Amino acid sequence: MLMLGAFLVEAVCGWPDWLYRRIRHPVVWIGSLISALEATLNLDRFTPAVRRALGMLTTLVVVATATLSACLFVVFLPETPLGFAVEVAAASSLLASRSLYCHVLRVTQHLEHDDLTEARQAVSYIVSRDPTELDTSGVARANLESLAENASDGVIAPLFWGSLLGLPGLIAYKAINTLDSMLGYRTDRLWAFGGFAARLDDAANLIPARLTGGLIALASFRPAAVRVMLRYARTHRSPNAGWPESAMAGALGIRLGGPRVYAGAKTADPWLNATAPDPGPDDARRGLYLYVRTMLLAALVLLVLAVGGAQP
Repeated sequence: MLMLGAFLVEAVCGWPDWLYRRIRHPVVWIGSLISALEATLNLDRFTPAVRRALGMLTTLVVVATATLSACLFVVFLPETPLGFAVEVAAASSLLASRSLYCHVLRVTQHLEHDDLTEARQAVSYIVSRDPTELDTSGVARANLESLAENASDGVIAPLFWGSLLGLPGLIAYKAINTLDSMLGYRTDRLWAFGGFAARLDDAANLIPARLTGGLIALASFRPAAVRVMLRYARTHRSPNAGWPESAMAGALGIRLGGPRVYAGAKTADPWLNATAPDPGPDDARRGLYLYVRTMLLAALVLLVLAVGGAQP
């Protein structure tokens, strides 16, 4: 019941701006701890081996701190309806279904109004690639890829770990995912220090990414989504992102992926559903409709688990 309640609360309310202005957000707290440890321990004078060890230590400290905090929070909550409501509210803060929808919708609306400049600016908030040279199809691809990947990282994976391990499992996952988003880059500064965090995030998303791809395919009612996912998912440079992204490509009958620019360097990423046409504004809108159906299907799964007593 906990995760079903949290999912519904987050979908309706999100994380209110007034609350963010007062106390920020749990992920911001985790990010502040990561930033402080990285600035203190990831020093240029250390050898790569030392930086790898210190990066592993940083990862373990952050995950342990977040998990222990959640355990203590749960222990001291009263076993009353009010205590359960507080736990649901806390869990809802670690989901991102509403904010993801709003970000992708903003990009989609700019594309629909042929405002490429604003669309590029809006998509820059949800992707790490350089959007300045993207055309309309490029922005639509980036938008849909972010929608698919973050449906896994921001919604299904937290729900999965929260359903298995309660609030401590949920916040442990968010700590791992935040570590990867901040440290898991192949840059001169981070490639050694953040390597363990990146591999741990890959492991944590192994099952949820495949679940997300399956949910997207089921919600699309298109057998092609399954065929494309099974054919192209393993061609992606990420061991996990290819599953929801290729399912999205097959469901919408478009191609995703392909070459893109990160920090000035062009990468030759493979196409997903390579023979299909590029997406446009209409496909971005269809992707949002598919995302909503996927979230409704996920809520139905949580309801079945809750009724069957299989969910914390």
